[in-house]
Amino acid sequence: MNTVPQAPLILITGGSRGVGAATARLAAAQGYDVAISYVANESAALAVVADVEALGRRALAVRADSADPEQVAQLFAAIDQTFGRIDVLVNNAAILARQSRLEDLDFARMQRIFAVNAIGPMLCAQQAARRMSQRHNGRGGVIINISSGAARLGSPNEYVDYAASKGALETFTTGFAKEVAREGIRVNCIRPGHIYTEMHASGGEPGRVDRVKDSIPMGRGGQPEEVARAILWLASADASYSTGTFLDVTGGR
Repeated sequence: MNTVPQAPLILITGGSRGVGAATARLAAAQGYDVAISYVANESAALAVVADVEALGRRALAVRADSADPEQVAQLFAAIDQTFGRIDVLVNNAAILARQSRLEDLDFARMQRIFAVNAIGPMLCAQQAARRMSQRHNGRGGVIINISSGAARLGSPNEYVDYAASKGALETFTTGFAKEVAREGIRVNCIRPGHIYTEMHASGGEPGRVDRVKDSIPMGRGGQPEEVARAILWLASADASYSTGTFLDVTGGR
């Protein structure tokens, strides 16, 4: 009796919108089963699930705040129960707050941004490594952290707390990649630049990409699908000798 090989499973945190949703759809088109986490917008998450299933793949959406270790543990338990495997983790969930100078930032905002953008990916990577690592009899896997061009540029007068949290994520990428390189896990990082997503509205300027696009060498903002293609290349066997690396998807900025 021939058994059909099980599809690889990709988990995308913050997968209900923007880059996360685009990555979920493209992953399904490339043959992945897809799990996504989301915090608030259930209808958007279920729309992504429907798109994945329409492509003939299995899908799961789990409400989980990646900054909460208990919710992260429950997210991975749900994946264990539904799929019994995880092959790729995309640490995409992130937040920013309204544009502000540092002297006007309050402590609670700083804490929340670091909790979601820096600690959250570490919590998710911790759970993924326990399942992927050959030390734990796993089959290996790939972890891709989504940083930002802001980590290099600093986002002065706008989001220095966001930029700093992404800088922390980049340092984590470097260290963790070396830690698990001989355990079958590759850890890489994507730096998107100015991408047309809903995230800019939460910073108070929905039209931000159009405002800054003339400062981008390519003269335009990027599309979520362009970031998704970079993510899925790093996830694939085509990137088999790449770990601890950073790929800018910034239009040259």
